[in-house]
Amino acid sequence: MKVEIFTIFPDIVSHWCSGSLLGKAWRSGSLDIVVHDLRSWAKDPHRSVDDAPFGGGAGMVLAPEPVFTAVEAASPVRPLYLLGPGGRRFDQALALDLAGAGGFSLLCGRYEGVDQRVADHLVDGELSVGDYVLAGGEAAAIVVLEAVARLVPGVMGNLESAEEESFSEGLLEYPQYTRPAVFREWGVPEVLLSGDHQRVDRWRKAAAIARTLSCRPDLIAARGGLSPDERALLEQFGFNAEQPIG
Repeated sequence: MKVEIFTIFPDIVSHWCSGSLLGKAWRSGSLDIVVHDLRSWAKDPHRSVDDAPFGGGAGMVLAPEPVFTAVEAASPVRPLYLLGPGGRRFDQALALDLAGAGGFSLLCGRYEGVDQRVADHLVDGELSVGDYVLAGGEAAAIVVLEAVARLVPGVMGNLESAEEESFSEGLLEYPQYTRPAVFREWGVPEVLLSGDHQRVDRWRKAAAIARTLSCRPDLIAARGGLSPDERALLEQFGFNAEQPIG
């Protein structure tokens, strides 16, 4: 999968992408990550990419000319998304879609925003990683890349891990335990020590539902509430199925 990222801080993005799973996948060829420096297409001696906004106001705005020039010169893989607060909310479902797309590109905003003509005439859409303000789109680009890349075959050593993680079925992941079986006075649930793999799988599903119901009831509500089978599963393992939703 090829991912191209346009930014005024290429070193930040490249440094992050060179580590951990992303770095291994990049070096092995499972991921082809290309980082473009927007300043390389600035025309003035100071390599300026921003300008004051028409109408006045605080701060500077990322200007259209260097952005258009950079994208048109690179001819990046599409779709190209602008990272900003007005975009579609990025979630696991979109991560799955992008993982199967073969490639995509990201444009990192900066300053007080990006000239609107970039959003209107250059990119294919906008993505938001949440309702909060960042100094720039680099952190958001890394979030998107991390979430998508780990779903690409060959990036994670165990694809089953990705399939069982939080949000894969609209639920948080079940609680995890490791040795020792008793730490201080806290023990591991007995079912996990039973050796009965089918029972362990049922418990994990029940525990995932219960954890989601407790921590993120909005996810349960988005699924239409608990099904009769899910309620029975919760009751089988002693979880509370009557917590309020939303």
